[in-house]
Amino acid sequence: MHDLLRDNPISNFSRGFLYPFRGGRFLLRSPRLWKYVVVPFLINLVIFSLSVWFGLDFFNDKIVAMIPSGEAWYWVILYYLLWVVAIALTAVLVFFTFTVVGLLIASPFNDLLSERTEEVKLGTAEGIPFSFAATGKILFEEAKKMAVFVVGMLLLLLLNLIPGIGTLIYSVLSFLFTVFFLAVEYSGFVFSRKGEGFRQQRRYLLQRKFLNFGFGVGVLCLLAIPFLQFFCIPLGVIGATLLWCDTRETGHQTVGGEG
Repeated sequence: MHDLLRDNPISNFSRGFLYPFRGGRFLLRSPRLWKYVVVPFLINLVIFSLSVWFGLDFFNDKIVAMIPSGEAWYWVILYYLLWVVAIALTAVLVFFTFTVVGLLIASPFNDLLSERTEEVKLGTAEGIPFSFAATGKILFEEAKKMAVFVVGMLLLLLLNLIPGIGTLIYSVLSFLFTVFFLAVEYSGFVFSRKGEGFRQQRRYLLQRKFLNFGFGVGVLCLLAIPFLQFFCIPLGVIGATLLWCDTRETGHQTVGGEG
């Protein structure tokens, strides 16, 4: 069965896509984990609320004032078209602020949640035990990842300057880059606890590229669902840990090819 799935990109993508949602089901069936979700949930709630508030303030005070208007019919069309673009821009701003800041602040709690999830799933959690004394190191590592992500997105924005197809290229590459970042981010909690670096993590992701691509898309969809987005970070952490545990149990943790 697993050999078949290894060669079936669609099946692997579908399985990976469901893991964030499986994280929700696993959480409901594991009351021991609930207390580890409270703090990340509250952090997400506060960060999202502030992001929306500042986003609306930015939209009303800055963006709307830049939209030109006129009495001719073409000005009316342009006005509403620019309104749509402005709303989309503000939504993207809110989304990335919420994702980047929320993940950074909640990272120590996510590390602990990943460890406890592995304990519930496998009966034990191998690797470096969680310690709040290591919070500074965890935050530093997360800050580096966030910096790479933000810089990458800013560089991709320059593609919009290419006439004609620039926006299309930007849309595709920014989507792929975001999905890859989400896969790296959430699986990273497992690898940091194992004392393994990005080289091992990259090998793990590329060996199971369709599985992890599906996972990243699943997390992205969770972020787009109202209310569930507050639980997106802990569900992503649980889902990524379950995904690692399942590939470990099937013996594909160190085997090449799609797992």
